[in-house]
Amino acid sequence: MTGREVKRVIVAVTGASGAPLALRLLQALRKEANMEIHLVLSRGAERTLEYELPAQKKTLLSLADVLYHNSDIGAAIASGSFRTAGMVIIPCSMKTVAGIHSGYSDNLILRAADVCLKEGRPLTLVPREMPLSAIHLRNLYDLSMMGAAIIPPMMTFYDHPESIDDMVTHLIGKILDRLNVPAVYKRWGE
Repeated sequence: MTGREVKRVIVAVTGASGAPLALRLLQALRKEANMEIHLVLSRGAERTLEYELPAQKKTLLSLADVLYHNSDIGAAIASGSFRTAGMVIIPCSMKTVAGIHSGYSDNLILRAADVCLKEGRPLTLVPREMPLSAIHLRNLYDLSMMGAAIIPPMMTFYDHPESIDDMVTHLIGKILDRLNVPAVYKRWGE
C-alpha cells in the first residue's frame, strides 16, 4: 500500500450456497487501489467452497490481504478500535443471521459483525436461503432496524440481463455501493 489512506473491508463467507458471489465480490474489491481485504471463512464455508468452487478456492483465498481463522476471537477485526469501512457477509447463512441477531458472538464472524453494528459501520448481509421462514424474516427485519443492509441475491430484469453473470454483476454493484466503492452496473434511469 502507498502513503494514501487504506480502506479496510471485512468480507466473511459462511456455509450457505453462493460461494461464486463471494469470489466475484473479492475480485471487484481487489481491483480498487488502496483496498485492504480482511477475509474470514466459517467451517461451513470451507465445505461449500470445496463443492461450489473446487478449482477456485485458492484464487478466492489469494484475493485477501489478511486471512483469519473463524475461531480467532482476538483478531484485529474483533475490536472496535480497529477501524474498517464495513463488513459484508456473502453468502450469509441463517445460522449466522441468528447469531448476529441475538448478539451471540462466539466466533470471529459474529464478533466482527457485532463490532460493525455497535460502531455504526456498514454491515451488509447477503442471505442465501429460500423460502424464508417467519424466524428468518423476523431476524432479518430486526437486523435491518439495527442498521444492517439486507441484500439478498435477487434477480433483476429492468437492466435486461443476458446471463447469470449480468445478474451477479448487478448484485455486486449494489453491495459495493454500500461500501462507497465505485461500482459499474446498469442503474435505473442511466
